[in-house]
Amino acid sequence: MRTWDDLDEFQAFLDDGGMVEADDDMPEEYRHEVFRFIEFHANSELMGGLTERDWIPHSPGLRLKQIFLAKTQDEIGHAHLLYMVAADMGVKTRDEMMNDLLAGETRFHNVFHYRAETWADQIAIAFLVDAAAFASQRAVFAKCTYGPYKRILRRIVGEEGFHMRHGEEMLLKMASGSQVQRDLFQAALERWWWPAVQLFGPDSPPDDPLLKWYIKSERNEVLRHAYVQKYVPLLQGYGFTVPDDGLRQDPDTGEWMMSEIDWAPLKATFSNAGPDSARRLANAVRNHAESAWFRESIGVSA
Repeated sequence: MRTWDDLDEFQAFLDDGGMVEADDDMPEEYRHEVFRFIEFHANSELMGGLTERDWIPHSPGLRLKQIFLAKTQDEIGHAHLLYMVAADMGVKTRDEMMNDLLAGETRFHNVFHYRAETWADQIAIAFLVDAAAFASQRAVFAKCTYGPYKRILRRIVGEEGFHMRHGEEMLLKMASGSQVQRDLFQAALERWWWPAVQLFGPDSPPDDPLLKWYIKSERNEVLRHAYVQKYVPLLQGYGFTVPDDGLRQDPDTGEWMMSEIDWAPLKATFSNAGPDSARRLANAVRNHAESAWFRESIGVSA
């Protein structure tokens, strides 16, 4: 077990490329901030997995049913791994984290506070949301100084990459399909573009501790800008219209510039007051209750 005399010594250790392990006597500020970040990630994977599960019966064809079964298994598996890593930090037990999530006392990603209305929404989620999550998680993995989290992220980022590629495959089929299919995806794009862009969060504060401690390697606005530069031309190349009336291309740099972002929808999700938050949480509570028999059979409670 390693110890540090003060925060300055700890920061110097991180600046020098040091890696913190679960049994190290880490500063409490670091422990709590990193724990909150991992708990948020775990909650998001669980809520995302429940979304995928809901669409397994509605998948058009056996192949897609199998794919969504596998994707659901991936997401729930990610959640279990992340809850394990978070619990080892000694801030909350696994039971406490689950109870707080189901009681609406902790947060999960904004995109899981919206409802998938059609099958095309599931394609938009796979193409846009999974890609945003992949970019965000890859940026964490790049410099992550908490060893157990970084090792778990290696697997998660790899599997999220497959999810993103599957989204690209499904979008290509919609783009090359009938006008009905194209219209269906355009409507889904109009519902999901802004939530996907907002997944990165508002601009990072100058004193963001997660950047200082190398849990995140890029500022939110940098990741968001890179995402827009990639996905605006991709969507336009497929023949779809990005739902941003103020979208424009800088004549000098060629960079895509968005309208000013309305952060009110994102802030509503912070307090679980998004457009579909109540139903999503109620479904999670019901799922937890219905699976109690299995947890009891293997001797676990969460």
